[in-house]
Amino acid sequence: MKNFVLVSPHFPTNFLPFAARLKEKGVNTLGLGDEPYDLLPNELKENLTEYYQVSNLENYHEAHRAVQYFAEKYGEIHRIESHNEHWLELDAKLRTDFDVFGYKVNDLESIKFKSGMKKVYQSIGLKVAKGRVITTDSDARSLANEFNYQVIIKPDNGVGAGDTHKIMSENDLEAFLQHRIPEVSYIMEEFIEGDIVTFDGLTDVDGKIVFHSSMNYNTAVINTVITGNDLFFYVTKDIPEALSQMGEKIVQAFNTKERFFHLEFFLTPSGEYIPLEVNMRLPGGSSIDMMNYANDIDLFAEYANLVSTGAFQNTASRQYYCAYVARNYENNHYHHNDNEIRDHLGENLKEILSIPGIFATLMGNVGYIVRAETTESLKEAIEFIQGKY
Repeated sequence: MKNFVLVSPHFPTNFLPFAARLKEKGVNTLGLGDEPYDLLPNELKENLTEYYQVSNLENYHEAHRAVQYFAEKYGEIHRIESHNEHWLELDAKLRTDFDVFGYKVNDLESIKFKSGMKKVYQSIGLKVAKGRVITTDSDARSLANEFNYQVIIKPDNGVGAGDTHKIMSENDLEAFLQHRIPEVSYIMEEFIEGDIVTFDGLTDVDGKIVFHSSMNYNTAVINTVITGNDLFFYVTKDIPEALSQMGEKIVQAFNTKERFFHLEFFLTPSGEYIPLEVNMRLPGGSSIDMMNYANDIDLFAEYANLVSTGAFQNTASRQYYCAYVARNYENNHYHHNDNEIRDHLGENLKEILSIPGIFATLMGNVGYIVRAETTESLKEAIEFIQGKY
């Protein structure tokens, strides 16, 4: 029996099925987190062999002590995983210390730092956005001037669009420099005009891609943050061959084994794909649920199959498009209420999600997950949900 340590298994809540599916496949599921046991959802409690609560997961000594306890009680630890960007470093440290399969500390530079990702892209001959880590204010001014003040500045080690700045003038740059966080290392890159697309999936223990998918966005997330406009993105049925080939090349270069991955690209007006960044975990939010809806598949179960038997046992159908459609109530008034949306979309409306305040800036106050068989019906559903007056 394999021993699997699930780090922070209660968050996010839509990841709860990981514990259930692993248990169903005979995997010994061991929870490690700082949430009090009594506050864990029953769905999680009943699928964990044991739960070890630490006072703070940020305290590495406590986390190490917990895994040591599991190892002494249950034997060799075979996997340690959170599926969460925030705990990638913790996962890697624990795997290193306990010699567990997966990314180790030495792998973090290339999968956590955007400057490290660029080096890997360049090593396999891919075009990247011009730019580099900026060291001083004068360095930032010099580089911004070189790019005619058409740049993006973001933390070298950052997640999503947080603390990301679109600089279009000297005034924009000076405002950033005045409020930049001193202890954060920032990277500045040329602004690239284009749409955001993704190449997402799952690999087996040998690094072979056993499932892949792609999402398209109506706007870059940073533009949603800046303008407050409504966001939507969707899992597409059609994945261009050029995107698949580039994605496969990147997955191989990053030695991605028995892992979910989420690769982001710019698609320029000329049709060129330029890699933006890698995320060696599931895409955030409800993306795994959307991929399941789009393919009539259970990726939680298929991941458990890989862990327990090494085999992916299903096939992606790609029968549907599946969209996340956001509403931002800060400055908008919408034509249709939730009951009208339910009546209009029927079984094609899969979920209505209330988004906590900390995430609402990016994902809207409310999110609707919609499935459709054609682009026309998908577009109509999005317009019905986001129609304003």
